[in-house]
Amino acid sequence: MSNFVSAAELHDLLSDPSVRVIDVRWSLDRPDGHGEYLSGHVPGAVFVPLHTELATHGDAAEGRHPLPSVEKLQAAARRWGVTQGNTVIAYDDSKGLGAARAWWLLRQAGVDVRVLDGGIRAWKAAGFELATDDVVVEEGDVVLEQIGEDAISIDEAAAFPESGILLDVRAAERYRGETEPYDPVAGHIPSALNVPMAAHLDADGKILDADTLRQTFASVGVAPGIPVAAYCGSGVTAAHTALVADEVGIALKVYPGSWSQWSNTPGRPVATGDQPG
Repeated sequence: MSNFVSAAELHDLLSDPSVRVIDVRWSLDRPDGHGEYLSGHVPGAVFVPLHTELATHGDAAEGRHPLPSVEKLQAAARRWGVTQGNTVIAYDDSKGLGAARAWWLLRQAGVDVRVLDGGIRAWKAAGFELATDDVVVEEGDVVLEQIGEDAISIDEAAAFPESGILLDVRAAERYRGETEPYDPVAGHIPSALNVPMAAHLDADGKILDADTLRQTFASVGVAPGIPVAAYCGSGVTAAHTALVADEVGIALKVYPGSWSQWSNTPGRPVATGDQPG
């Protein structure tokens, strides 16, 4: 079964009481997308603040978006109205990044979760109704499993290229070290290969066909059965790569601390240029 649903499929599912829809609008320059949510969202969708419910905060050396505890995530999921056996469908307005973070965490926690392909843009393009209320639902009773099995630590990320493939999924100019708008050091983790997240999407922000996805991964040696992990700036974009990889049968771990943790940790080596280094 696909990790994605189309706008038409979601529209048909809205009448199903076992489906919970969440709106995860987020970006680094707009971490609170609540205003955009109120301007128009899928009817019944609950707004989810990524930076407070799908992440926690601490020292800079932990990265910008450390994983929440399972207790914190469970409390959030219950606020969204999730009960045992529900299916959660997540969407956003930023090419699936926020929704993918929700997918990655909830999947580990034992929840049946999907992502709206193309996000709110696809919903609008299909001509479906938008709501402007601030949805509050009855609290759910879901019990989540422990999370973290699909994550790797900073030390594991450093050693990963010795036994597998480590992907840097940021834009190429950040990988090369030509620019770094968020973190104190520019460049990439030595031996990491660059496959920008955008390589998996079409111009409308929808996922490309499976053959194209497999070819993109294969171009850097990634295939089913080969250990692979990914990092980005703060562990959000890399979750999208995990989502895409899973869609084509590739098990991919995420380094949640990502470049924000690596670049804030003294003594970690840095490579620049278009080669792994």
